[in-house]
Amino acid sequence: MPSDLSGSIIKQTHYFKVRVYYEDTDFTGIVYHANYLKFAERGRTNFLRLLDINHSMLIESDDPSYFVVYKMDSRFLGTAKIDDILEVRSSFKGINGPRLIIDQDIFKDEKKVFSANIEFALLDKKAKPKRFPDDIKSKIMKYLSEK
Repeated sequence: MPSDLSGSIIKQTHYFKVRVYYEDTDFTGIVYHANYLKFAERGRTNFLRLLDINHSMLIESDDPSYFVVYKMDSRFLGTAKIDDILEVRSSFKGINGPRLIIDQDIFKDEKKVFSANIEFALLDKKAKPKRFPDDIKSKIMKYLSEK
């Protein structure tokens, strides 16, 4: 059942808040660059969760599927530090065959600190690309936003 833990969808954008913990920072006290990717992953996962598409459901189905990153273009535009509240904003941009494109931005106080355009592939249990099943594709298509 969705909850505030999964964030919220407003129009076609998913909003998800993340608090920066000590473990998220490097020796300078700012968020370690790889952790922005973790925050983005949580945002994507919760966007899908709110659409009733769960990773565990995909993995445990009769025809198991997995999302993998195929291509990513990211930019680090600012910094965040311990106790900051960040907001991950995610928008689906396209779905074509086995690929899903999503734009994600992370904000600190309305200032963008990270941006990524990520292309995922859906793989079958043999790690081969597979088209999105119609039921999953229709759930995502409702939330596609214009580029």
